[in-house]
Amino acid sequence: MVSGQRFEGPSDLHLHSVVSDGTETPAAVIAAAHAHGLRTVALTDHDTTSGWAEAAEAATSLGMTFLPGMELSARHEWRSVHVLAYLVDPDDADLRAMTERIRASRLTRAQVMAERIGRDYDLTWDDIVAQTAAGTTVGRPHIADALVARGYVRDRTEAFAGILSPRSDYYVALFAPDPVTAVTLVAGAGGVPIIAHPAGRAGVLPRALLDRMLGAGLAGFELAHRENTEEGVRILGRLVADHDLIVTGSSDYHGLGKPNVPGENTTSDEMVARIIARATGSAPVYP
Repeated sequence: MVSGQRFEGPSDLHLHSVVSDGTETPAAVIAAAHAHGLRTVALTDHDTTSGWAEAAEAATSLGMTFLPGMELSARHEWRSVHVLAYLVDPDDADLRAMTERIRASRLTRAQVMAERIGRDYDLTWDDIVAQTAAGTTVGRPHIADALVARGYVRDRTEAFAGILSPRSDYYVALFAPDPVTAVTLVAGAGGVPIIAHPAGRAGVLPRALLDRMLGAGLAGFELAHRENTEEGVRILGRLVADHDLIVTGSSDYHGLGKPNVPGENTTSDEMVARIIARATGSAPVYP
């Protein structure tokens, strides 16, 4: 990795591959981003850095800058909180231990959910594994894909709204740390923690919790995202102004897993530069 070089925008810092719940390889994700005019990208698969090497090689071959990233799972009471972790040290012992624990929980959870669903639907564990690639941690999106393949639902959206919904009898909760712990782990690994889609339908996190996260090293918010509400963005915008926080915009691209398109939201050059300057865990990969 080379530091001190100039990156180029436009930049999309939230992309997923088949390593977690996307439908394309890391190299294919980067190629899709390039085809949509992006020049700086981050691969942010859930709770893993295993796609970094392939994505970095693909990016540099296309003349793009690659920011290593990850989306760390967290939970506050009943709701999921996703912490984008940019430029962390992938070998940090505490962060690695947490991601391994989350991935193990995700696999166990998927197995239990598959067993429950199989009592009412003709769906087997083999059907679900068939929807994954080598090295992928099986999760709810892959159960959804198996349900689509079996013809029980039209797409992932319908699966998550029904059979795989938290309100469903088939649902099993995923282990995840609280958001303050997640931010602390990312910052401790030299990374830059940004809350993904922080103003969605579930609403903005309580101010007291946000203050604790800021105290733990939270760097900012992904405010340009299709799931955010205008009111939530306004609320968080005031917090950004008060604390001079980093603001990002991203697509949250998942290939065929979601309708999101690379580059539908982007991050300004100024904010990308602030992320790079703040990080100490790893460095961008320049072409």
